[in-house]
Amino acid sequence: MHVFNFTIFRENTMTMIKQLSILSVFLLITSCSSYNSIDSFYNAHKNDNQVTAIRVPQFMLTMISQISPEMKAMVGNTKDLRYMQFPSTTTSRTQFLNQQMNGITGNSFIEIFRKNDELKRNVVSVRERKNLVKEILIYNNDNQTGSFLYFNGDFDPAKVREMAKNEQFTKFGDNIINQFGASTPGINSQNK
Repeated sequence: MHVFNFTIFRENTMTMIKQLSILSVFLLITSCSSYNSIDSFYNAHKNDNQVTAIRVPQFMLTMISQISPEMKAMVGNTKDLRYMQFPSTTTSRTQFLNQQMNGITGNSFIEIFRKNDELKRNVVSVRERKNLVKEILIYNNDNQTGSFLYFNGDFDPAKVREMAKNEQFTKFGDNIINQFGASTPGINSQNK
């Protein structure tokens, strides 16, 4: 016959309660966090009114690499490429979008370029790992239209700096819209 040991029962119960508490706090933090990743921002806004959202699959990166030699060098190492353009016509909307992008870049990205003009923003941020740039996030907002361009892959830091300095990322975002906008069936083609 086994004797019930209250000391062991209490210790096991306390350990289990601690583990459940830690798990609960973790779940609470992750579920309540607002847009702190490109994935969550992209998914939250891709269905908004007047939003253009492009997520480029691997096979289409080949098409984009034909835009210019610089883009071929950049896209050759890209694993994930996204572009989103959204209306930002009110002060409150612009402030909201600026705050969301600041939340995404937060502590994990390094800003390599920032230009603020009242609420207008032009920001280039990167996330590094060792001697490579792993992620690039370019955010622009002119109080009428906001956009972000996001790259994930392995990139040469010197090349990224040069492209940011020469505003090639802005040109690249415009080229993506031209590349996909004109040939992609959509709302405009249905109105003809």
